[in-house]
Amino acid sequence: MILSKGQQESTVNPEFAARLNSIYRHSVPTVTVSELKEMMKQGAVILDTREQDEFDVSHMKHARHVGFIWFDMRKVYDIPKIDTIIVYCAIGNRGERIAEKLQKAGYKHVFNLFGGIYEWVNQRNPVYNNEQIQTTELHVYDKNWALWLENGSHVY
Repeated sequence: MILSKGQQESTVNPEFAARLNSIYRHSVPTVTVSELKEMMKQGAVILDTREQDEFDVSHMKHARHVGFIWFDMRKVYDIPKIDTIIVYCAIGNRGERIAEKLQKAGYKHVFNLFGGIYEWVNQRNPVYNNEQIQTTELHVYDKNWALWLENGSHVY
């Protein structure tokens, strides 16, 4: 599988990509939305690292909620360390931190979704509420980051 070397063109909005590149530590390999879709077809494990209230509003189908503040390695004990894991959060910052923890714990193929669920929705991919019904709503974390969500309905 070929993964992107530079992420500058992996978002709908280049300014969003520039902002992300300025806050990421770049300690974990990132994948684009299109790469994520291919990895999902191959059985990758998707972990949502947002808080429960964010996940409750909407999340990617088949994503496993692991949280950020209360993240515990016991939430992923059943995932083999050789499996491909993609983490995401709202924009990718918290996802990167959880991915670092997974790498330190010995997981070999851990990736962070560049742009997080914002970019997923910006590229018009579906999200689902807790009843697994497709929705346009997305918890936008805070008003400063909400401006980068170009599609979907903002929920605070």
